[in-house]
Amino acid sequence: MLVVVSADGYLSDAEADLLSTVLGRMQLFRSYPSEVMRRMFDKLCGVLKKQGNEALINAALNSLPHELYETTFAIATDLVLSDGEVTEEEEQLLGSLCNALEIPNETVNEIIRVMVIKNKG
Repeated sequence: MLVVVSADGYLSDAEADLLSTVLGRMQLFRSYPSEVMRRMFDKLCGVLKKQGNEALINAALNSLPHELYETTFAIATDLVLSDGEVTEEEEQLLGSLCNALEIPNETVNEIIRVMVIKNKG
């Protein structure tokens, strides 16, 4: 998800806040204070700058439980669509992500359809 919101190579305070809010809604991250989340984002941004998107995605995949693959793609899609504009880079990142997560095309299309509906207006 961090790769998606920092697609421009920089994590702004607004993007970090958005990501903290989205993750804070998940049971998995509810106990994380915002300062801990911010330090984690900063550390991961360092990995992103030094090693690139693929390295960070692969590291996440190695620690992500399989049952959260679709959830991860749904949240990433939601984050991409939240500003009302999808750049070519963001579209490519989502494509790489759904391939890496091995999500069936039918499920990918369903997630995208629902997130487009959610983010209308």
